[in-house]
Amino acid sequence: MPVDVVEEEIESILYIAREVSVYKIPPLKVNEGHRANEWGDLAQPLWKGRLRIIERSTGAALQFEDSQTGELFARAEYDPSRPSVDAVLDSSRYFVVRVEDGGRKAYIGMGFVERSDSFDFNVALQDYTKRYKARLNPGPEQESPQVPAEPKKDYSLKEGQTFSIALPGRSKVSTTGAGLIGTSGSGGLSTGGGIPLLPPPPSVTKKY
Repeated sequence: MPVDVVEEEIESILYIAREVSVYKIPPLKVNEGHRANEWGDLAQPLWKGRLRIIERSTGAALQFEDSQTGELFARAEYDPSRPSVDAVLDSSRYFVVRVEDGGRKAYIGMGFVERSDSFDFNVALQDYTKRYKARLNPGPEQESPQVPAEPKKDYSLKEGQTFSIALPGRSKVSTTGAGLIGTSGSGGLSTGGGIPLLPPPPSVTKKY
């Protein structure tokens, strides 16, 4: 029997305001911005509740919900290419939000109790806008960090150091930075702590 797999879309809560007020606002005058002092008595809002900004794979949205039951009052999709939130001209605590539903569009006023709430609200929208634009215009792939080059090793011989060279038909010969020196072979050409003796040139024939 096939099992249906239901994939739940992941939601990220970008911001929560415990209390916001919603107002009915007059039509915007031509070439003028919105002003909260034109909304009537701000102490008598149309609705009060909580606001959440929720991000999904399809985008972000502002959701106005009942503080107790979570019932949805209004929802406004937030598209940074055509923002649905505008600040008013006379206060930092009030905004105008464009709400669309089934092709119908309406504008509502929104107010925060504290200025710190409106500041956090702005920051949340700005952070989302930055990430949204970064997804649309990804920058060049970051280059992998270069591994620092290892310091060059000094293979030169220091004073008193020797190494052996094996020549065909001859015994091993040691050399220093100053030239070739003899090694202590079976004949005991050098003694511990003595001065090493130079070997005979290759052209010299040993006499027995």
